[in-house]
Amino acid sequence: MKTKIWIISSNKMNKTVVVTIDSYKIHRKYSKRYKVTKKFYAHVDDSSMYNIWDKVTIIETIPLSKLKKWKVVSEK
Repeated sequence: MKTKIWIISSNKMNKTVVVTIDSYKIHRKYSKRYKVTKKFYAHVDDSSMYNIWDKVTIIETIPLSKLKKWKVVSEK
């Protein structure tokens, strides 16, 4: 099972938070760095409220919807 620890970038949806991961890659030909952004949509229980910039642990689960395949386990 995969786990990731990252920061929440959006909490505007019901029972869902968005975790954004930024990384840099190097272009083969030009040797320039460019930014790559990946979004993970994670499911949140009803009782838990998370805010932007909270550091959370997400874990991979079965697909809950078209985009949600992760679940928030705990807050760091």
